[in-house]
Amino acid sequence: MDFGLHLPLMDFGGNPFTLDHLITYAETGQQLGFSALAANDHLVFSRPWLDGPTALASVLTHSEGMDLATTVSLPIVRGPVQLAKTLGAIDRLSGGRLIACVGPGSSARDYAVAGIPFDERWKRLDEAIQTLRALWSREDIVFSGNFYNTEGITLEPFPAQESGPPIWVGSWGSKAGLRRVARLADGWLASGYNTTPEIFAQGLQYLQEPLVKAGKEPSSFPNAIATMWLYITEEEKVAERMLNEVLAPALSRSAAELRQWLPIGPARECAEKLAAYHNAGAMRVYLWPIADELEQIKIFMGQVAPLIDAKIKR
Repeated sequence: MDFGLHLPLMDFGGNPFTLDHLITYAETGQQLGFSALAANDHLVFSRPWLDGPTALASVLTHSEGMDLATTVSLPIVRGPVQLAKTLGAIDRLSGGRLIACVGPGSSARDYAVAGIPFDERWKRLDEAIQTLRALWSREDIVFSGNFYNTEGITLEPFPAQESGPPIWVGSWGSKAGLRRVARLADGWLASGYNTTPEIFAQGLQYLQEPLVKAGKEPSSFPNAIATMWLYITEEEKVAERMLNEVLAPALSRSAAELRQWLPIGPARECAEKLAAYHNAGAMRVYLWPIADELEQIKIFMGQVAPLIDAKIKR
């Protein structure tokens, strides 16, 4: 299991939203040995939110050797043609480092401001994924569905990767979601605050049969867990404040629920929680520091990562 980083796109209080901050964060993550940088996507949210694709593009030259990922991007809300153009450019300018993780999104507010019915999101997602593949293909492939049609559309220049960036699908782990992953995706992205190691392991097990039916090899089918909110502190009061006053209100979730498996607290406890995900079959975890981003990722690599390595089952 390796570790990626979410770009600090959300303001929990004090985020400067400057290019210098993004660049310093990306360069520090690269120097520390993190494997990837990821950008989440919302148009509107409970807190100020910097545009994800724009932020990801801004750090291309400061992230050499790292994967770039959208975790997830919203092809329905943004429009699959517009998103294909944007992500295709990021892939080309990065030299083919992009993993395009997509999903319907869980915010009805994003759909409302885009003028799209929220209850159409699943049907539209299936078509949007096929639309992205058709638009990124160098062959003359046309997709025509109930919502989207690529006839007569050529988006050049093409992405750097021959068939376009791999498309992963985000799913919290429902059976319907995992069947969609097997049918349409090149990888599965789970959510760190909507799963546990046990639930994640069960999802991987369930995914085996649909993957085989789809002609895909389960043992080599990649996965990752995103939005793994992080704050390492040996002070219990600080950890409780981060959960109760910062994270829970922003996500509209209970602190007790978030406390169960998110790595918030002492280094040893954080390592135990993340090692459990490794043992459950996770290949990559995208960490998102709640505050003090630069200090937190340094503490993680210096104190938590060595403990994880000592705890994982070989």
